[in-house]
Amino acid sequence: MSSKIDKLSGLCVITGASSGIGLELAKLAAKDGCELVLAADRDLAVAEDAVRQCGAASVETVQADLATRDGLDALVEAFKGRTPDVLLANAGHGLGEAFLDQDWQDIAHVIHTNVTGTTWLLHHVGQKMRAKNAGRILVTGSIAGHIPGAFQLVYNSTKSYVDYFCFGLRNELKETDVVISCLMPGVTDTQFFDRAGLENTSVGRSNNKDDPAMVAKAGYEALLEGDAHTVSGFMNKVQDAFAGVIPDTVLAQMHRRMAEPHDR
Repeated sequence: MSSKIDKLSGLCVITGASSGIGLELAKLAAKDGCELVLAADRDLAVAEDAVRQCGAASVETVQADLATRDGLDALVEAFKGRTPDVLLANAGHGLGEAFLDQDWQDIAHVIHTNVTGTTWLLHHVGQKMRAKNAGRILVTGSIAGHIPGAFQLVYNSTKSYVDYFCFGLRNELKETDVVISCLMPGVTDTQFFDRAGLENTSVGRSNNKDDPAMVAKAGYEALLEGDAHTVSGFMNKVQDAFAGVIPDTVLAQMHRRMAEPHDR
């Protein structure tokens, strides 16, 4: 049976939905007429208004820190016992500067957001979808997961986990009707760089960032098609391909040039 569908429907949960790629994904789901649960650690009033204008069947918002168990419990409570038809797991953030100069509290928060919280949510929702033998999950990974991330080390390492976790989970579920897709963006024009403290870097100052709406559309279409993953943007596809053949030591130095603060 083909896993391709024309549009999403039913209950759609989107994390990291206050802005950027997450908000653009939410708009696309709203245009398909989904019932939306939007979650983020920042205010969601603007996002809620935007998706209502796009035609969402219903909207519930949960402002919570998904790096914490309390935050995850608050999100699950919003389901009210229902099994989501779609999960767009987009929550995540980065952290600039050299690893040994970062505060452990900040490092741990990145890990608990990108890895622990995402994995817990995939486990919780994935079990429900498998029992129902239906559902679609799109996880926002990154092409950074294929590059040793000097001066953005924790983020890149967590995205490596996310990228490969998705491929493994997809394989475990290949005999079911649950679809797992991974969106792997490159440098995208979102609030990521401000939150990660990367404004004073070559990558942060770049004027060649991808449009989050374009990135979200690529991921959304991959999920509809039932694809295992998608790398958004031609140059990102090139970069991702070369990451598989260039020595890791060279990749690390290339990444350093992009992410090392200019005033270091």
